[in-house]
Amino acid sequence: MRNRVLSYALLAVFAAGLLDGCSSGSGNEAPAAAGAASADAGKQVTLKIGIFDRGNAPAGYTATDNYWTDYVQKNFGDPNHIKVEFVPIPRTDATDKVNVMMTSGDAPDIVFASTNVLTPYSYAKDGGLLPLDSLIDQYGPNLKKYLGSALDVGKVDGVQYSIPGRRVNTGKYENLIRKDWLDKLGLPMPQTTEQVYETLKAFKEKDPGQTGGKVIPLGLSLTPASFEPIVWSFIQDGLTDEQRYTLSENLGYPLLLPGHKDALKFLNKLYNEGLVSPDFALDKDEKQVFQDVMNGKVGMFSDNLGNAYMDNPGIAKVLTQNVPGANLVPVDPYTNNAGKHLKPEYDPTGFFLMVPASSKRGAEAIKYLDWMAKPDVLLTLMNGIEGEDYTLVDGLPQRTQSEETAKRMFNSNDIVMITQGEDFGSNEKNWAAAAAIAPEQFRQYVIDAYKMSLTDTTRYANFTTPIEAENKYMPALRDKYDQLIVKSVIAKPADFDKVYDDLLKDYMASGGGAIIKERTEAYKAMAK
Repeated sequence: MRNRVLSYALLAVFAAGLLDGCSSGSGNEAPAAAGAASADAGKQVTLKIGIFDRGNAPAGYTATDNYWTDYVQKNFGDPNHIKVEFVPIPRTDATDKVNVMMTSGDAPDIVFASTNVLTPYSYAKDGGLLPLDSLIDQYGPNLKKYLGSALDVGKVDGVQYSIPGRRVNTGKYENLIRKDWLDKLGLPMPQTTEQVYETLKAFKEKDPGQTGGKVIPLGLSLTPASFEPIVWSFIQDGLTDEQRYTLSENLGYPLLLPGHKDALKFLNKLYNEGLVSPDFALDKDEKQVFQDVMNGKVGMFSDNLGNAYMDNPGIAKVLTQNVPGANLVPVDPYTNNAGKHLKPEYDPTGFFLMVPASSKRGAEAIKYLDWMAKPDVLLTLMNGIEGEDYTLVDGLPQRTQSEETAKRMFNSNDIVMITQGEDFGSNEKNWAAAAAIAPEQFRQYVIDAYKMSLTDTTRYANFTTPIEAENKYMPALRDKYDQLIVKSVIAKPADFDKVYDDLLKDYMASGGGAIIKERTEAYKAMAK
């Protein structure tokens, strides 16, 4: 069991962390059954809640000691005789951290994994998860109302083993460019991949930012947000369902889809012409590329949707402070063989929340999530205190632009695990609400970026049954995929084909071929 949990954790806990909880009710609820005990009225219990540590906490705060951790304890823990213990999970090695917890028997009361539906399925089949149906019926009326039919996605053989987080905005990435550089050089906004190349060359040759030769035309890091927008745009149009299911592993890697090699050849060309970050392979958490952008060295880069314009990390804001007149705007320029701006899109359900079978705090976990699902609590957790952190304008929260609010709200989205974004009834309203969190001068850019993120999108093809070859091989193949990217991109142009082909051959021999074989069999069974 431990060995299998190890494999599953490494495979599927892509964005792993921990959560637990309790309610803000009266504290008089009846105790639950063994394995799901509720806090007795006179006895305090400890509930561990994992939270990402992104290394971005403002002065005086940490990921586990801040305004919102105090808020949770006061409004949720204290009334229910629960000591809430937040556990920091480093964002860059969350998978390894959670793997140790799961295999050592020190698993938290709630773990959460990425959008891969195989995670709860795999754990549940091995008896590693607590069934949640009766607990949700007893303690989760608000949770059931908020998630509705989305809860069904977390069922395995009709049993509720996980709770899928709700994802309101399904756009994934944004591409950003220094429009003031374009204007200075008299260049139009690039609309195709070839135009991107010409623009990057102009940035390098003419250095419109006057960086003294330190210009980085295209900021790059070894992260999905940096590479995927470029890579997916090279994937050929007209893929069949069989290709999508059999040639793209469950994390969405497009390595085996037609066009992937062309994408890396394009990046190899950019690298060898000095058009990308020279040390991108060392930047695995985006910190270096963000720093370069904020210092005015970068002409163009890609990032997670909405990130660049928020107060934290404050990329666009700091850039304009450091470089007066700088204008960082969204752009959707990469095109595939059909002229489409192909890009991945998230599923409408986000990560999956799960309670390990070994947990003694199952009732508290559900009560915590139910408390979070109350409309007034959810509004506060996502927006802060009305009159201090936001005001309502046309029914939408408008973020107050103050240092105190920016400090207070730095990790509020990591606290709220049942949803990503608030649903105001339409894409346009949801985009406007997302934009309202950003400083006013960037709000239209946020809306533009959200709209672009849903143009010509594709969703990852995931099976609803485990692909055992992925459980066995994917942890090692992840590293091999990164190696293939790095070594192919930095290879001499004359050596590119051999380097890429040799690395792909090794990838296939190391489990890639076995995955294709099993996925093909699963697809045929599903098609029937």
